[in-house]
Amino acid sequence: MQVEWYFDAVSPFAYLQAEQLLDWMPAEKIRAIPVVLGALLGHWQTRGPAEIPLKRVQTYRSALWRAEALGLPFRFPPAHPFDPLPLLRLCIAAGGGFAAAREVLRFVWRDGRSTVEPSALDELGRRLGVSQPAESVNSPEVKRALRENTERAMREGIFGVPALRAGGDVFWGEDATAMERRTCEQGAVWLGEGEWLRAASLPVGVQRKT
Repeated sequence: MQVEWYFDAVSPFAYLQAEQLLDWMPAEKIRAIPVVLGALLGHWQTRGPAEIPLKRVQTYRSALWRAEALGLPFRFPPAHPFDPLPLLRLCIAAGGGFAAAREVLRFVWRDGRSTVEPSALDELGRRLGVSQPAESVNSPEVKRALRENTERAMREGIFGVPALRAGGDVFWGEDATAMERRTCEQGAVWLGEGEWLRAASLPVGVQRKT
């Protein structure tokens, strides 16, 4: 089954998920789609976990906990949140495949780097085979591709990253990786049975006043 994988380099959980996907799915079956999380949050009128001070700390601890549990190397970049646009655009300039996406995520979350560092973009460009990274990330075509990716994600109902989409089903978050794997291996029939079916149409009991 072909899957679409929406990610933003600003998310540590995108890195954690990327390191697991090839355990059960070949890279050619994964369509990596860089999107801008900030734009998604604005579209759905929600806040990111890093925008809520106490949730920010808990989110970082959760990322570290999951990396430790998975046995993955993990190191925070110099600051977070950071501007992910150069990284996302560079991924597109490199062809936008899963291998490029994983290299970008490893640069940030395995190596603890950011494009704020002098020459960092050049270094990452060399890793990705992009000869002129500074020019590439400012290319109108690359900028347009990232914008179109993000707008398409909004239309598809993607509200956060990482998100995996197979058929009509979307699984959000690194903690949903196993659910996506089950769907790819067994089909989505299980989602239309029993309590899984009931959960999809559960009525709203009360709404918070805004």
